[in-house]
Amino acid sequence: MHTTSRPLARTVITTCPASLRSPRSRAARLSCRPRTAVRAQSTSDAMTLLLDCDGVLVDTEAQGHRVSFNEAFKQKGLEFRWTVEEYGHLLAIGGGKERMAHYFTAHAYQEPFASMPSMEDRVSFVKEMHMLKTDIFMKLIEEGRLPLRPGVKRIINEALEAGAKVAICSTSNEKAVQKIVDVMMEPEVASQIRVFAGDVVPHKKPDPAIYYLAAQELGVKPSSCVVIEDSHIGSLAAKAAGMRCFVTKSEYTEDEDFTKADAVYDCIGDEGDERFSYSDMIKKSLQGATA
Repeated sequence: MHTTSRPLARTVITTCPASLRSPRSRAARLSCRPRTAVRAQSTSDAMTLLLDCDGVLVDTEAQGHRVSFNEAFKQKGLEFRWTVEEYGHLLAIGGGKERMAHYFTAHAYQEPFASMPSMEDRVSFVKEMHMLKTDIFMKLIEEGRLPLRPGVKRIINEALEAGAKVAICSTSNEKAVQKIVDVMMEPEVASQIRVFAGDVVPHKKPDPAIYYLAAQELGVKPSSCVVIEDSHIGSLAAKAAGMRCFVTKSEYTEDEDFTKADAVYDCIGDEGDERFSYSDMIKKSLQGATA
């Protein structure tokens, strides 16, 4: 089941906190169900839109990352093959290198760690494995085997048209995330999207470091950011950073705890089947700030 936003005929905001003001000048014409135009009063209403990658932009986990990990294991002569269910449990650990290190350590009686007692060698091997896995994953993206989730292009376009800054904040490898943006988005859109991913921060979700970094680099306050996440740990990271968090559940996160999120949906939704719009996100965020 998804949360249905109340129909909005027109969003009119008479005042706006200084932290939400943007220097850009274009107003936004956005759409949501029912098919009535919704226009922000001015670009001072624009809030920075931050999106997770895996499970938000693309439902990558089961048929993308898991498949790529297994192919990397195969190429390296390892016996491990992660099932759909097993990989779901491993997603509680943020980051691909961290996930492999955890699993290899738990099975240290098997290769590769069985003949690799040195921690330095183990860390080096995991990095090498992750680079191989990333190359395999990027080929899947280039081949178009992992399409964008419904509504992703629409809501990013709405935010950009409103004069908002847009960025992707992910624990995944930066090259892989950038590849998704470059391949799946039109060039003029991709060029306006910043990517913060991988090891750019020392701690990964549920730690809020990636969201603090994004706000700092984009020159905005965390309170002026709205986030779309799909996982429990992702929503915790966004909320810990002091941002509004909207969840679109994915295949692996359907039953996770999202009680701290500001709203929960099954997806963003393409035009004509929208669950929420960028304008809806602003309205809910401002309502929450004044509640």
